[in-house]
Amino acid sequence: MSADKANPTPAADDQPAAADLAIVIVCHDDRDDLGRCLESLFATAPAVSHQVVVVDNASTDGSVEMIGRRWPNVLILENKDNLGFARAVNRGIRTTSSELVLLLNPDTLPNGKAIDALAAGLRAQPEAAAAGPRIVDGDGRPEISWWPHLGPFAEWSLRRLRHAYERGARRANRRVEQLTSRRREVGWLTGACLMVRRQAAVAAGLMDESYFLYFDDVDLCAALRAAGGRILFLPDTEIVHLRGRTVGRRPQATARHYRASQLHFYRKHLPFWYPLLWLMLRLRRQLP
Repeated sequence: MSADKANPTPAADDQPAAADLAIVIVCHDDRDDLGRCLESLFATAPAVSHQVVVVDNASTDGSVEMIGRRWPNVLILENKDNLGFARAVNRGIRTTSSELVLLLNPDTLPNGKAIDALAAGLRAQPEAAAAGPRIVDGDGRPEISWWPHLGPFAEWSLRRLRHAYERGARRANRRVEQLTSRRREVGWLTGACLMVRRQAAVAAGLMDESYFLYFDDVDLCAALRAAGGRILFLPDTEIVHLRGRTVGRRPQATARHYRASQLHFYRKHLPFWYPLLWLMLRLRRQLP
């Protein structure tokens, strides 16, 4: 499939063949991670009929050329500018027509068995709008990839647990293992590996493109739940996530995007708390 380099929406004859699952990967100067991700994906391809779509946000590191050379069947959608995660994801979704869509970070190592299990788990629950797997790092330690809801107290408790977990505190280790070992309905799931029903995502308005990075996955899950959909955490499926590589390359820009998205989320979903958050960030000199 040739790359779409010019038009925001490809012509009808450029549309990929229908598949049950579209795997949408957004990248921006992630060539090495993306290469490992695609190697893992194609080495253990899922049995469910699928297509792989990479939406490139104006990479300058040869990512597009690498994909075209090594994986010519991948559909590449090139953006002239870095549009952020939400806008890129929406472009990938609108370009495809599958029943299911898997949002996948380029710094993951997916495998077909886990993707098939995720699709089967989502399909087995007609009322579910989205599902996510147990996510582990390169050493096999589980990631806190879901939470019941998001608000000031939920953010505080999540941040506190993450800090203790990163320090290796035994109680935090036990707590994270407990949280990531049982199937459950949750408030939100990370967009690093998130499978959604297309119909539910479209009905929810897809991702809010006001977000450039961060909170867009939490916002999408909130919209899916508001429409009556359930969000499922399925720990019997597992994906490796080599988290933090992009953050490490651009820490200042990442922090700025995080605060801007946090403010937008609070303004939209938690208006009572928004002024307090704004004031706190101003006093700390962290306003974006």
